[in-house]
Amino acid sequence: MASVATTDIVAYMENYIMKNCLWQFHSRAWDRLRQNEKIIGITSQLLCGEEVDLSTPEQKCYWIDSVILAENYKKNVPALADMSVEEIKDVMTQLKDRIDYLTVNGSLNLELTDKHY
Repeated sequence: MASVATTDIVAYMENYIMKNCLWQFHSRAWDRLRQNEKIIGITSQLLCGEEVDLSTPEQKCYWIDSVILAENYKKNVPALADMSVEEIKDVMTQLKDRIDYLTVNGSLNLELTDKHY
């Protein structure tokens, strides 16, 4: 798969999350990082046809957000259907890294690291 196509796919996925997903706006960095990891990770599992652990209420909460993402991505990113599991996982890793940067690591929001907040 060409890197330009991968970049376009990650950009679409990033744009969708930034415009449509409220879970990215938690007030603490650790909350944001955990949610990014869990929701994007489960979305990756869904896109790859893997079984998802739904044994806890927390996992079920992440799962429902992941279902919405996976359904959108399947509908609006037809290239996913032609990708291998490894390629999908690579795209999702790039997406998580990008969302981590935008919502935490590159954020200028000082409240994310305020010990009293």
